[in-house]
Amino acid sequence: MIKILITGGAGFIPSALAEKLAENANHQIVIVDNLLTGSLEKVPTSIHNNIKFIKCNVNEFGDISSVFYAYSFDYVFHYAAMVGVSRTQEHPVRVLDDISGIKNVLNLSKNTGVKRVYFSSSSEVYGEPVEFPQNEQTTPLNSRLPYAIVKNVGEAYLKSFKKEYDLEYTIFRFFNTYGQKQSKDFVVSKFISSALKNKDITIYGDGKQTRTFCYIDDNIEATTNAFYENKFVNDVVNVGGNEEITILELAQTIIKATNSSSKITHIQALEDGDMSRRNPDITKMKQLLNRELISLEDGLKKVLENTQFIL
Repeated sequence: MIKILITGGAGFIPSALAEKLAENANHQIVIVDNLLTGSLEKVPTSIHNNIKFIKCNVNEFGDISSVFYAYSFDYVFHYAAMVGVSRTQEHPVRVLDDISGIKNVLNLSKNTGVKRVYFSSSSEVYGEPVEFPQNEQTTPLNSRLPYAIVKNVGEAYLKSFKKEYDLEYTIFRFFNTYGQKQSKDFVVSKFISSALKNKDITIYGDGKQTRTFCYIDDNIEATTNAFYENKFVNDVVNVGGNEEITILELAQTIIKATNSSSKITHIQALEDGDMSRRNPDITKMKQLLNRELISLEDGLKKVLENTQFIL
């Protein structure tokens, strides 16, 4: 039996990860989450009997240490974090508290025999990028937001623990993943929710800022393949889409896909945190998938088949 810990497992991406890993009956999966932003509805315990949920705050050593000592995990996916642009800007100190969680997880992992830690980093570590596509080897430390700084610090901790304690790691830098269970804090689900209700879709600034969007199945297949195939150990992998699109074009695409009468409105651009362009180098991700990525059009169709969480 392989024992796996997923922190933040009541969130969108890690709950999907748990569901995928639980398909292997040889896996015993423990999900911990403080439910600050996660939801029990997303935890797939009713689908798989090899998943256990524990309400726990990884930022509190006494809380998370008891879980580590009780289970002696083989692998850890550390995905717990405060996420969402507006939420992280409104609570910057709480975001910085996540550094404690990173330290707790790594110290407990190296002291309890964990073989490898998988870490959810973010495209935000690139700040305003200096090259395109954004390659894992070029990480300009010009990010200003606390969220981006925490992810940078987390990556540094993982690399340092490998060097000093030989604790293996893989870092996933996520670029705008979307899917059926995503909360309305994020741009695709927010736009779909508005479009389905024929409400105005609000865009910050002129909407010319670009992003790529990764459907959840591509994210999960890439990351679980890295796990199963022991690929990109002690390395960093961009996990994102390959179609660069402006936010304005995204809104127009969603209005068309939903046959909505929504109008697009513009409000003042964010003072900080809305980078002008995102376009990852996904060479490593393509090696993990060994297939074409799901297009934005097809991904949106899949989301619209089941909108219960978005609405």
